[in-house]
Amino acid sequence: MWLAAHYDSKGQPLSMAARLVAAALATLGALELFALVLRALVGTLRADVPDVLAGAAGLTGVLLLAANRVTDRSTGAVDNAAGVVAVLATLDALPPDAPVGVLFPDAEEYGLIGARALVRERANLLGDTCLVNFDGVDDRGSTIALVHRAGPTTVRVAAALGARRARWLPVLVDGLVLSAVAREGMTIMRGDWRTARIVHTPRDSAERLTLEGVRQVAAGVAAALFPG
Repeated sequence: MWLAAHYDSKGQPLSMAARLVAAALATLGALELFALVLRALVGTLRADVPDVLAGAAGLTGVLLLAANRVTDRSTGAVDNAAGVVAVLATLDALPPDAPVGVLFPDAEEYGLIGARALVRERANLLGDTCLVNFDGVDDRGSTIALVHRAGPTTVRVAAALGARRARWLPVLVDGLVLSAVAREGMTIMRGDWRTARIVHTPRDSAERLTLEGVRQVAAGVAAALFPG
């Protein structure tokens, strides 16, 4: 059994929420371009007002994403100091002899580099194990269990947390890579749209956290892993 959380953080001019909106606009523009190409091929090309608006939205999204650069202006309280604390709080709630290990990968924010290196060099550590990864645990919002590889343990953890289960979300997390070589794997997140609006910005600070979300998540995970 492994508990994991990345310990690096990064800042960006655009919050996670803003990047999701920009990506949606860019996708809309790409779809509009594809539609225009198809219409040109069948000889019915004519750009109407909706086409112009969709194209402008797509260009706006592309420009926003292109201008987004990594900075060091976020302390990363929710993403992901709270995840690291959730690992430690879960350990505190487990029996002293619980067969549980801890992974703190680095460079998650730069393309899951630490997790990829671990899988490349020490995949045997994760074979036939269950991985619970914590990534972004806010006080507010609902708990999400992003299930990478389902199994009885992931089902118990999600149920104990009352979490909404998902098989895909528009995020990159270490759990994706680590679970690829594990028997079971999941990533636990907690928050809402307001959380997404502060992640990777200077507003993601410790002052706005009480860690109540961490306490609830840790207690639920510990109870699911070792009942009683």
